[in-house]
Amino acid sequence: MRCTSQLCGIRQRIRLDRVRCIATAIAMAFAFAVIMSATPGFAQSPTPSPRPTPTPTPSPTPVPVPTATNYDLSAGNTTLDLGSGFLERLGNQASGGVSRSLRTNPGGGGASESTEDPRYRTWFEGYGISVRTDAQGDFVGDKRKTFGGVAGFGARLAPGVNIGFSVDQSHTDIDVPLALQSATLDLTQLGFNGSVDKGPWTWAFAVVHGFGKVHSSRDTGLGLATAGYRAAVDGALTEISYYWTKDQMRIVPKGALEYVRATSASFVESGGLDPLNVGSTAISRARVMIGAEIGRYFIFDQKILDLLGYGKFVDNFHQDLGSVQVSLGTQSIIVPGIGESRYGMDAGASASLSLTNTARLYINYDGKFRNELSSHQGTVGFEYRW
Repeated sequence: MRCTSQLCGIRQRIRLDRVRCIATAIAMAFAFAVIMSATPGFAQSPTPSPRPTPTPTPSPTPVPVPTATNYDLSAGNTTLDLGSGFLERLGNQASGGVSRSLRTNPGGGGASESTEDPRYRTWFEGYGISVRTDAQGDFVGDKRKTFGGVAGFGARLAPGVNIGFSVDQSHTDIDVPLALQSATLDLTQLGFNGSVDKGPWTWAFAVVHGFGKVHSSRDTGLGLATAGYRAAVDGALTEISYYWTKDQMRIVPKGALEYVRATSASFVESGGLDPLNVGSTAISRARVMIGAEIGRYFIFDQKILDLLGYGKFVDNFHQDLGSVQVSLGTQSIIVPGIGESRYGMDAGASASLSLTNTARLYINYDGKFRNELSSHQGTVGFEYRW
């Protein structure tokens, strides 16, 4: 009986242990589920709250760039250089060795000055000029080509006293390729020159006034911005020379002083993106030139062939490069002008063929050489005297 009762008690304890194990397992499973549901990584993400729309940032106010008006700087210098070139050609006509020999030897025949009578002369020229300006500061450089013509009239008022009047009409194409800009300049110049001979000495002078129109074009990326405005040039030159001759050769030392001033009117571009408002400009230059001409003439078949070459040192002792105000809306900047190096050289050559005592043909080459500029000019002309 005792064994049986002990066995029954053992069985009851086993059943109670199994019930406790099952209950413990269920409780642990329930607790694990609660913990997992409370963990943030496994919980359902809450719906994000909408963010406020940011306030848009206003676009910056456009400001003109210094290179935007390179064409205007180039046009101003072109006007100045054309005025200077015309002055120098007028000076050469008044004091050049060929003209001097014709004045002191009527008809090239070697007659004395006392036999000279007042005479008239007229001349016609056609010329072409090629100029390249190097980059300077905000200026990216340019290329210019000019074609023009000259008509003139002169008179000998008395032995050794001569005057002349001429008109120069030119057209210039200006290209500023690195800035995607171009322009044209149509310039009319009126020139007056004179000379006084005293023995081997000659004093000559020339004055010039020019006026013209500039048409510009600038690629803005969204069309062309164009403009048209006026330009003007005024200048004066005085020169002293000494005429030394031996047989058929001559040497003519010269010294000259020149002053030129060029202006352009203000203008407003039209078309393209952000057209500019550009103010007026004024530039001026004064220079001293010292050099000499060497020439020789040959007589054949009753014709005279005269050959000459010249060289001169140039000192631009005064250069007012000016500046231009460029505006875009309420913003504006000041752009400085451009110039050439202070020192430089000019050189050239000429050939003249006297067909008769009153008619001659001639061709000239004139070169200008500076650190920032080089210029080459060719001229063909005809002169008739009566």
